[in-house]
Amino acid sequence: MKLHDHEATPLGRAFLWGGIVLGVILMLLLVTGGFGLFSKGVAAAAGDEPMVRQGNRIIVPEHSPLRDRLAVAPARAEATAEKLVLPGIVESDPAATAVVLSPVAGRVLEIKVALGDRVRRGQVLAVIDSPDLAQAFDDNDRAADALQLADKNLERQEGQVKLGTASTRDLDQARSDHTQAASEYARTQTRLRVLGAPTDSKTHSRGLSVTAPVSGSVTALNIARGNMLNDPTQPLMTVADLSTVWVTALAPEKDVAQVAKGQDAEVQIGAYPDKVLHGKVLFVSDVIEADSRRNKLRIAFPNADTTLKPNMFATVTLVGTPQTRVTVPTSALLMNNDRTTIFVAVEPWTFERRTVETQLDEGTTVALQSGVKAGEQVVIKGGILLND
Repeated sequence: MKLHDHEATPLGRAFLWGGIVLGVILMLLLVTGGFGLFSKGVAAAAGDEPMVRQGNRIIVPEHSPLRDRLAVAPARAEATAEKLVLPGIVESDPAATAVVLSPVAGRVLEIKVALGDRVRRGQVLAVIDSPDLAQAFDDNDRAADALQLADKNLERQEGQVKLGTASTRDLDQARSDHTQAASEYARTQTRLRVLGAPTDSKTHSRGLSVTAPVSGSVTALNIARGNMLNDPTQPLMTVADLSTVWVTALAPEKDVAQVAKGQDAEVQIGAYPDKVLHGKVLFVSDVIEADSRRNKLRIAFPNADTTLKPNMFATVTLVGTPQTRVTVPTSALLMNNDRTTIFVAVEPWTFERRTVETQLDEGTTVALQSGVKAGEQVVIKGGILLND
């Protein structure tokens, strides 16, 4: 082959060999690309795709490796009860809690108990030096003397009337005086009983013994020795019978419709996390708390060993009326953007995505409010492989 003059030069030879190399590269790209397209066409014709989409359905072909990685099970219809979890606190039974007041003004001489002590009904809690008590004794003595004199006068007038030496008018006056004296004596006796003082004591003491109105524990102590008591409504201490305690829970306003008297309740005390108490709602308040917008409810529990102490925190779980709901394993749920979805088998190895609304989570299973019917086959394993 004879080269032209321009090809014989070094520059010409460089251009010639560059063109040859570029042509070889282009030929290789065409050959390999065509082979790849051909291979894909063969694979598609052979049905080796893991899944095929037809509209809103997904078909898993017979030889797809996905078949070994998917598990399907029927959705079940089960009786489930909705649960409402509320914060709570242990309180003493209001019907067995007594606030101790002083019936008279005076000064605290002695305090016979300490905070937390257990007391019996009638036990002396404190002694108060009170001028009012001394006055009550004096009034009772005068009333007793007046009644004794009225008795003698009435007896004398009745004798004189029999002898004819006194008029019936004098007898009537003696009877009226006796009645008034007896009434005044009864009043002073009642006054002493209200104060808790003995009515037949011959020794008049200014010390008033304040006794426990109920048996229980001293849960609050508001006085000290030497305190002056001028307000009859000032509490001295609080005695509560803790053999039965209340657990008070607070239900949000939006959940009031789910709370009812007689409802089953499970209570867990923070101090005893492994212990679950079972009871029933005995009281539901008719008034929403204005500050917290919550409704109070109470459950009573026996507490003979006093392990439940007032002001302990508790968690109250209310169990609603059982209802039949469709349930599926939680592994069947998939998140698709802001929706919860499930794949349902509408035909053998043919699936469609359903949007579901969950209602109640029970650990490994979840109750559905809509989206799936009982008996429908749902993907419970490997559903993520069908996801977009």
